[in-house]
Amino acid sequence: MNTPDSMQYRPSDYRPCVGTMLVNADGMVFVGKRIDNKEGDWWQMPQGGVDDGEDLDRAMLRELGEETGIGEQHLSILRQLDQELYYDLPSELQGKLWKGRFKGQRQSWYLVRFTGSDSDINSSTGTHITRHTQYSRNGLITSAHHARLPPRQRRLAATLP
Repeated sequence: MNTPDSMQYRPSDYRPCVGTMLVNADGMVFVGKRIDNKEGDWWQMPQGGVDDGEDLDRAMLRELGEETGIGEQHLSILRQLDQELYYDLPSELQGKLWKGRFKGQRQSWYLVRFTGSDSDINSSTGTHITRHTQYSRNGLITSAHHARLPPRQRRLAATLP
């Protein structure tokens, strides 16, 4: 995984984003199936862009609500990863997404406890995912079904408790 320590990045070249590893009381991790991928079976943890001037915590809670329908009363932020994770878009997408403004994304990741019940999740309210499931942290990393989870998210899952 590329980090600012291993490569030189200009933060302004990367779209600011937040991502969430949402875990329930049993340690199961929420993942959603992407709605915009017609060719495959792509799943990911909730994530999205940070609006200009938006606080990272607020952005994470907003994105999580948009993608899962979960209200803030059912969430407890446990921690934020110490450094942003950078990644470059594939060359065929550079210059096409986000009006060509960014080379990739710089993501601030959170570990968040879900304190509600399954009935508090409504992924159909969002525009990013069509359905969701839950996996153990180890299952998320190793499952063949979720092998299409972006590698940076599988690595992230390995680093969090």
